Amino acid sequence: MNAPLTTATAELEQLLARLNPGAGLAERHLWLLELTGWVRGDQASVPATLDRVQAFIDAVDARPELQSRLQAWWQVLVETVDITTLLADFGFAPRNAMVSEMAARLRHKLLPGSPETLDASELFSLALPTAFDAQWLAAVPEPQLNRLVRLLAGPDNQGLQWKTALLDAITYCAGQILSTGFAPDLRLRMSEQARESQPFHALIRDVESLRVEVLHGLRTPERLDEAAQRLRERLEACRAAAATVYQHFEDSGISVGLVFRVRQLRERILRVRALLDCVLSPTLALSAAQLLAQLVKVGQERRSLRALLRANSSLLAAKVAERSAETGEHYITRTPAEYRAMVGKAAGGGAVMAFTTLVKFGLYALALSAFWGGFLAGVNYALSFVLIQLLHFTVATKQPAMTAPAMAAKLKELDSDSAVQSFVDEVTHLVRSQVAAVLGNVLVVYPAALLLTLGLASVLGAPFLSEDKALHVLDSLHLLGPSVLFAAFTGVLLFASSIVAGWTENWFVLHRLDSALRYNPRITHWLGAQRAARWAGFLRDNISGFAANISLGFMLGLTPAVAGFFGLGLDVRHVTLSSGQLGAATASLGLQSLHMPAFWWAVALIPLNGALNVGVSFVLAFRLALRAQNVSGVDRSRIYHAIRSRLRSAPIGFFWPVRP
Repeated sequence: MNAPLTTATAELEQLLARLNPGAGLAERHLWLLELTGWVRGDQASVPATLDRVQAFIDAVDARPELQSRLQAWWQVLVETVDITTLLADFGFAPRNAMVSEMAARLRHKLLPGSPETLDASELFSLALPTAFDAQWLAAVPEPQLNRLVRLLAGPDNQGLQWKTALLDAITYCAGQILSTGFAPDLRLRMSEQARESQPFHALIRDVESLRVEVLHGLRTPERLDEAAQRLRERLEACRAAAATVYQHFEDSGISVGLVFRVRQLRERILRVRALLDCVLSPTLALSAAQLLAQLVKVGQERRSLRALLRANSSLLAAKVAERSAETGEHYITRTPAEYRAMVGKAAGGGAVMAFTTLVKFGLYALALSAFWGGFLAGVNYALSFVLIQLLHFTVATKQPAMTAPAMAAKLKELDSDSAVQSFVDEVTHLVRSQVAAVLGNVLVVYPAALLLTLGLASVLGAPFLSEDKALHVLDSLHLLGPSVLFAAFTGVLLFASSIVAGWTENWFVLHRLDSALRYNPRITHWLGAQRAARWAGFLRDNISGFAANISLGFMLGLTPAVAGFFGLGLDVRHVTLSSGQLGAATASLGLQSLHMPAFWWAVALIPLNGALNVGVSFVLAFRLALRAQNVSGVDRSRIYHAIRSRLRSAPIGFFWPVRP
C-alpha cells in the first residue's frame, strides 16, 4: 500500500538534492520542469497531486538549509524571467493569418521546446502543459498556498513584487487595447456616438491612477476602490465602442482581419479584468493560483489546432452566411403563385441544360486530354449557369446552400410553441420549393434533351450518340453503382460554390466596388455616369450569382480530371445534367431502351440523385449558418417532433401547396 508513496518520497529527495540556485539558466528551468512533473505524477486524481504538493512543502519546511537554497533559486528565477509576458500576452495570437498561425501551432506540437528561455510564457507552457494542471492548481487550498508562498518568497512574502508584476501586465494590455482602438480601420467603422465619447483616450490615465493607489496608498482605501471602478467602467466603454463595429459589418461587408482584432481587443479587456481582480483580492495567493489555472486553460486553447479551425471557420461562416441568408429568402416559395413561378423558372433552367448536355457530348467527340476536356466542360457548365441566371431561370441544386442561412437565422426566435410551428411552416415551404425546382428541371430537361438528340440525328443522318456510348451512359447512372456516392459529393461541390459566392459578394461590398464603379472619374468618363451607375447596380445584384455559377461550372468540369490525375476515380452527378444525359441516351437507343433493366436503374437513380444533391448541400450550409448565427441551445427534439407531426398530419404540404 505504501510502495507508491515510498517511491514518490525517494524521487522527491533526489529532486531536492539537485536543487542548485547557482546552476545555469537551462539547468534551473529543467529542475522546475522536473518538479512540476513530479507534482503532476500519473494524473490519477487531484487529491493525490495535492498530497504531493503537501509532501514537497513539508520536506522543505523541515530543512532550513533547503529553504535557503529554494528561496535563492526562486529569487534568481523571478529576476531573470519576465513574468509580465505570461500575464499580459500569453494566449493572444500575434497575427490573424490562419496559415502562419497553424504552422506555429504545428511547430509547438511536433518540435520540442527549449527550457533555455527568458520568456515566462514559454517556460509556463513547458512546466504546465496539460489540462490536469489547471485542475490541481485551482484545487490547492489557501492554507497550503500561503505556506508555499512563505517557503518561496521568505518572511517578507514579496506580495508587493507580485502586485507590481500584475500592474505592469495591466499597463501592457491597456497599451495593446489602446493601439487597437486607435487603429484607423477600426476607428472609422465605430458608430459616431462611440467616436465622440472617446472611451480609449483616458484608458492609460485610469491605469496609472490605479497603479498609484495600489503601490502607494496615498489616502484611504476608498480611493483605491474609486480608481478600480473607474478603470472597470472605462474598459466596459471601450468594449461597447468596439462592438459597434459589428453594425458596420451588416451594411458594408465583413473583414475577417477586423473581426479578429475586435475579438482580440475583447479578450484583452477580459484579461485586464482578471488581472485587476487579482490585484485587489484580499486573498492574493489564492487569486494568483486561480489566475494561473485559467492561464493553463488558455494555453491549451492556444495550442489547439481544433480551436484554431473552429475560430476561423466561425469567421468564414459569418462572412459567407450573412450574404447568403439575404439571397436565400428569394428561393423559398410560400404561396401557390410563387410555387407555380418556381416551377416555371426551373422549367426554363431545364431547357437550357438540355443544350448544355448536348454540348458536353460534343466535347467528348473531340477526344481532348483530361485537363482540357474538363476545362472546356467547365466553361460549358459555367456559361449555361450564367445564362440561366441572366434569363431569371433557376437550377434546383443551386438553392439549398442559399436557403440554409435564411432558415438558420429563424432558429434564434424559437421561444414558444407558436414559433416552432412557424419554423416548421418554413421547413415545409423550403422542401416544397426544392421539390418544385427539381421537378421543373427534370421534367423538362429529359424530353428536351431527347428531342434535341433526335433532331440532330435526323440532320446528321446517324445517331448523335453511338450505341456503345449510350449504353455507357446508362451504366454510369446505375443506381447500384458509385453514382450515389458521386451525387453526395456533388452536393459538397454545390455547397463549396455557395462559399465562393458569399466570399465574393462580401469582398465586393467590403471594398465598395459598386461605389467605385458608380463614381470613379476614370470609369464614369469612359462609360458615362448613367451607364456606370447601371453597371454598378447590376454587378451589386448579380456578383454573388456569377461567382457561384462560374465556380460551380468549373468544379463540375475539372473535378473528374483532377481526381483522375490522383487516381481517385471521383465523378460528379448533377441531377439535371444526369437527367439530360439519360434523355440523350434514350434517343440514341430508341424504344428498346424501355426493355433494358439498366434504363430503369438509371431512372431510379434520378430522385435519389436530386435528394442527395439538395440534402448534402443544405446540411453543410445549415451547419455553417448555425455557427455564423451563434445559434446554440436550440431544443432540437421539439423541432423534430413538430416536423414529424406535420409529416403525419399533412404530408402533401411538403410537395404541393395546399390551403390551410
